Parts: sequence; C-alpha cells; structure tokens
Amino acid sequence: MIGTQEPTKGQIDRRSFDSLGHADHGWLNARHHFSFADYHDPRRMGWGAIRVWNDDEIAANSGFPPHPHRDMEIITYVRSGAITHQDSMGNKGRTGAGDVQVMSAGTGVRHAEYNLEPETTTLFQIWIEPSRTGGAPSWGAKPFPKGDRSGKFAVLASGFAEDKNALPIRADARVLGATVKAGESLTHNVGEGRHAYLVPATGAIEIDGVRFDARDGAALSGGQTVEIKAIEDAEIVLVDSQ
Repeated sequence: MIGTQEPTKGQIDRRSFDSLGHADHGWLNARHHFSFADYHDPRRMGWGAIRVWNDDEIAANSGFPPHPHRDMEIITYVRSGAITHQDSMGNKGRTGAGDVQVMSAGTGVRHAEYNLEPETTTLFQIWIEPSRTGGAPSWGAKPFPKGDRSGKFAVLASGFAEDKNALPIRADARVLGATVKAGESLTHNVGEGRHAYLVPATGAIEIDGVRFDARDGAALSGGQTVEIKAIEDAEIVLVDSQ
C-alpha cells in the first residue's frame, strides 16, 4: 500500500478545489486530488488504498485513446454528459450522468474512454489498489437513479459480497453516493484503521461544521463518525477503504 500522511484522529483534512493538481490539455481539463502524472505532492500520494481521484472535464468528441492498465480497480462516476468505453476484452458501453462503471485491470487490459457527446463530459475517475493482484480483467457498468440515494448513502461499487446491488471490485473498499437536500444531514462512520475520502460533486456541505464547496476533497481518518450537512442541495461521492 502506498504511504499516506495521516491527520490526527478526529481531524478532517480539507483539500480545496483550488489546491488540487491541475493539468489543462485542451481537450482534457483535469484536477488531481492525489499525485498523478506530472503533478507530484509527497503529502498527497494516496489515502489508504485510494491511489487516484481525478476530476476530469473532457471536451466533446474527444477522449482517452487505447492505453494499458494492470492491478488496479478503476471506478468512473459520471457527473454530466456521458463516457463511452471500449476495451481489449471486447466490451463496449456508454455510461451517463449519475451512473458508474468499474474496471478491474487484473493481469492487464487496454481500454479507451471517449466523450462522443456534443457537450463536455465531467466525471470523477477513482483508482483503488486491489486487495489481491492478478486475475482476469473485467468491466461493468450500472445506472444508479439519484432518487434511490436521496438522503442516504447507497453503495455503488464494493468489494464485499453482502453488497449485492453494487458493482463488484477487487478491493477492501466501498464507493458510496448520496444526494442530500439543503438543510438535511447524514452521518458516516469511518472504522478503526480505515480511510475515507469524500467529495461533493455539486453543492456546498459542512462536515462537522467545516464548510466544503463543490469539488473540494475531505480526507477522513479511521475511528471517527462525521456529520455531513448540506448547505445547498448536494451530490456526494465517498470512498471508504482499508
């Protein structure tokens, strides 16, 4: 597991959107919550098993050409627009706003991700280190209606067998999503020895009284239960990992 700099138990590490790594390639405008590509910050190398959280804006009719991965769980949460996936296993699929796709890279896979829409697509791409390496690569996608996660966290992707409605990943982790109306609250418990990372995709929230605006990041340490209150209507993505 990649080393991380832990906050003191009970603290919340706020990572404002403006402080994130930034790369503008024209067709791709990316923010990096963790060190990635040419962005390197030794204080932000990962968070537990969470290795990458990229906030990508992909221009219309552009995207990532075929490229390889191995031994990584790659989760894509589409915020607006849609992304079309193709891979060396023969899979092809379009994932729209609010929906999720996962790819277990396993022993190795090549894939491409294109925005074939007439508008900019925005998404979070999250990489989680697998709990075991190797294995045949796989891909899957699923719609997650926002109404089904109103006022509560729904499990979108999971490495735990009991989460039967979630997309499976090969990691000791869960990817959760919630929509919260202004003034409403929900809580999340981060177990001892675990790590959680939370980003409001839209809207402003407070976590234990600390304000987080849309696309800010919050690193939560193990052994704490946090209260998340929506200041504005908000859409929240959270990863809880080893």
